[in-house]
Amino acid sequence: MPQTPVLLALGSNVGDRDGNIRRALAMLEERCALRVVRVSTLRTTAPVGGPPQRDFRNGAALAETTLDGRALLAEVKHVERALGRESGGVRNGPRPIDVDILLLGTTVVADEDLEVPHPRMAQRRFVLEPAAEIAADMLHPVLGRAVGELWERLR
Repeated sequence: MPQTPVLLALGSNVGDRDGNIRRALAMLEERCALRVVRVSTLRTTAPVGGPPQRDFRNGAALAETTLDGRALLAEVKHVERALGRESGGVRNGPRPIDVDILLLGTTVVADEDLEVPHPRMAQRRFVLEPAAEIAADMLHPVLGRAVGELWERLR
């Protein structure tokens, strides 16, 4: 089956933050949802929105997958739940793991529960900085710009 590049954003601010991110990627690989190619440096960032809470550890992963967006989202949600993320929690509240699908090749999806490219990725420093570190040349199919260029514009 053909492999599609996928760019993920990962964050955690509950428990072993770095361990949660590593475990999420390992679980996605174990479930055959993807194969990790590169992982960015993890960064400490202040929370954006939501209630007062601990700083996040954020990073990005470049991977390959044979899954479509819906199937990959189902796997991501399974892993988030397995690592203790509760659905229906406080919006932008503390969470042991958050995995967002930023880009899935040149796929564009605009459904109620899945938007690819991620609709706010170009405005978020904590997303673009690690993404540009590992996938600067990956093209945003809606904006027609590479991730590295989006990062330079935001800086």
